[in-house]
Amino acid sequence: MTFRERNHSPKMTAPLTPAAPQDQRFLVLFDFDETIICESSDDALVRTLPDKELPAWLKNSYREGQYNENTQKILAYMAEQGVSKDSIHSAVEKIPPNQGLMNLFQYLQSHQQDFELVVVSDANMYFIETWLRHAGVRDLFRKIFTNPSSFNAAGQLVLLSFHSHSCPRCPDNMCKQVILREYLAERQKERGGVPFQRVFYIGDGANDACPCLALGPRDTAFPRKDFPMHRLLKEFQQSAKFKTNIEPWVSGKDIVDCLKKIVEEK
Repeated sequence: MTFRERNHSPKMTAPLTPAAPQDQRFLVLFDFDETIICESSDDALVRTLPDKELPAWLKNSYREGQYNENTQKILAYMAEQGVSKDSIHSAVEKIPPNQGLMNLFQYLQSHQQDFELVVVSDANMYFIETWLRHAGVRDLFRKIFTNPSSFNAAGQLVLLSFHSHSCPRCPDNMCKQVILREYLAERQKERGGVPFQRVFYIGDGANDACPCLALGPRDTAFPRKDFPMHRLLKEFQQSAKFKTNIEPWVSGKDIVDCLKKIVEEK
């Protein structure tokens, strides 16, 4: 982690001017929790509670694959405990970026003519928009796919499901492979039938492995090293059908080094 990341708000202040979509050769998709930011955004929220932790009954109510439902319960509990919108906003802004991610954003900003950026996350729109704007990188992203969220009249942040799907691997509220396939088809049509030359997917969690099944042999999956996505992709590699390149990362610098080589290819 750089000195700036440890001691200052992670903010890029240079003006961002997205390149024309038809000029961008590559698509980069980012997860949010524990990928762009260094932890789960839910964990940051818990620290705004009077006791700085969830009660045992709420902790124990979590079920595998029910992240969205669990977050809804946490948000309802926070409202009951009097946690304000301002406290939530401040807590989200204070979450540090993952190691080297601001360096990665700086690199992508300097090569906007090559890269189109998208967020695909099972967090929620309020958290992601708040953090990206505070960091000064919101304009780098063409699209954010995540669960809708808004504050109701009582001051509670209400979270909805992104969509429904039939994928057996993913939580009921979101399949990132469905999102990726639909987005690629939509963008190819908008680009006059021209597909992206390569697609890059950067993530960490189990639900980040499924979209990698939609990637081809020229594409690259960037799993955070030794996290669930990485372990699942190593299992996928046992299948002859899975031909996507896998580049584990610890820091955003690892991703920058790999992208540089690809961009410089003739």
